[in-house]
Parts: sequence; C-alpha cells; structure tokens
Amino acid sequence: MSAPERIPPRSVTTAELLAKGELKVRGRIREASNAVLFCSVTYEGREASCVYKPVAGERPLWDFPDGNLAQREVAAYEVSEATGWGLVPTTVLRDGPYGEGMCQLWIEAATDEGGPELLALVDAEEPEAGWKAIGFADVGEGKTALLVHADDERLRRLAVLDAVINNADRKGGHLLPADGGRLYGIDHGVTFNAENKLRTLLWGWAGESLTPESIEVLQGLREALRDRAGLAGKLAELITAVELDATRARVEALLEAGKHPEPSGEWPAIPWPPV
Repeated sequence: MSAPERIPPRSVTTAELLAKGELKVRGRIREASNAVLFCSVTYEGREASCVYKPVAGERPLWDFPDGNLAQREVAAYEVSEATGWGLVPTTVLRDGPYGEGMCQLWIEAATDEGGPELLALVDAEEPEAGWKAIGFADVGEGKTALLVHADDERLRRLAVLDAVINNADRKGGHLLPADGGRLYGIDHGVTFNAENKLRTLLWGWAGESLTPESIEVLQGLREALRDRAGLAGKLAELITAVELDATRARVEALLEAGKHPEPSGEWPAIPWPPV
C-alpha cells in the first residue's frame, strides 16, 4: 500500500494574518496625533508586527465628518493594490483590543547603506539634476533654504496615488523606504474628501505630463472603479457614495489633462509641519 499523500500546510496570507490573528499590544507610538498602537499579531503559526489604530482613539475632524480615519486608511490600501504598485503596506479593518480599527503591517526602515535620499534642504535657488523643487523653507535667523525631493520614480508613482485618493497630508515622515529598494506611503487617514484637499511635498512634477505607465495605471483604475464586484464594491463599504464618485472624477480629470495636478492656490499646498 502506498503512503498517503502529504498535503502541504496552507500558506497564510498577510491580509489573513492581520485580519484574523491574535493582536497583542506591545506599546504606543506617542508622536502620533491619534492613538497608534504597536502590536504583534499571530495566526496559524505565522507572526508579524503591526500597527493598530482603533477608531475610539481618533480625534474628530470637522472637514472629514463622514466615516472614520481607519476606513480611509484601508481604502487607500485598496486603491494602491489596484494600481499594482504596492505603495501602501497591507491594511485591514478589524476588531481589536480597543474595538474596531485599522491594522497595518509594520515595515522596518531600510538598512541598506548608501540608499538614495528622498528629501533635502539645499542652499541654492534651483535644484540640481536628479532633484525637484518643492519650495523655500525658513531655517531660522532670517535665512531660507530650498526644500527639494528626489526625481525618483517611486515618489512619482506615490504622487499619482495621492492625486487619486486626494491625500491632504503627504509629509516627509509618511515616506517609508524599506529594504530591497521598496518605498511605502503610510498615514492615509485624511484622504478621499469630495473637495480638492491635496496637500503634499511631492509637487516637483506639477504640470508635467504623466508617464505612459501612470496613464495605463489610471486607465485600469477607471475600469476598476466601475466594478461593483471588485474595487468599487470594496470602497463603497469604506467611503461614502459622494466620495467614491469624486474619486472616479479625479481619475477622469487626470486622464483628460494627461498631467500631474498643480496646487489650487486656495489654501497652503504643503502640509505643516512638512516632515
């Protein structure tokens, strides 16, 4: 008699781990304006570190009256996944020790030596080759310096994502370089507003033509946002119908213009503090 076939153990996905695993709070990230808890999560033999942001720990925002920050964080992840760029760490909505909240995979900062800088202050009027100007910053004693960001394809993709999700708070501290050359964006609680609220450090490509890759991705998003069984259905459970329609409109506007958006001039275009 032949030996019975061994069935290999099922591989637990990161989303399953975060959604179904046992959360244990290990500490609190006190620099954050809302409750941000550092946790471990364990499920079917797999363990990881994660961030848990309970809805109960959110401070209400007058200009984001609908839904909550946790839902918007998950919505940003879903759009990121639909682009194929993987710019947002795996994020789910789940119940936890302090009620419902978002749970996001913890990404360790890059340990690669000699990795490219993403932001810099330079004593110059114009950026050097390989850099894009953001604007002049007060550095004290009546002096200013030019704030620049790298002319980096990873940042450019993130600028497109931010334009789609209407990110009102893309700071330098929300850029997370990881090992292997990956770059993630985090902290997407103030996104998807129906009104134009784009505030970001990534204005270096403002008014420039979108890359062919970005146009192809936006065309794919346009279709995905029509799919009620796919992305559109997922977002409908996380943001309002008005906000979903506004997201579709932003994608259409980007495709029609074929360019990166420019500051509206109606409010400060750069978040404060910028890092």
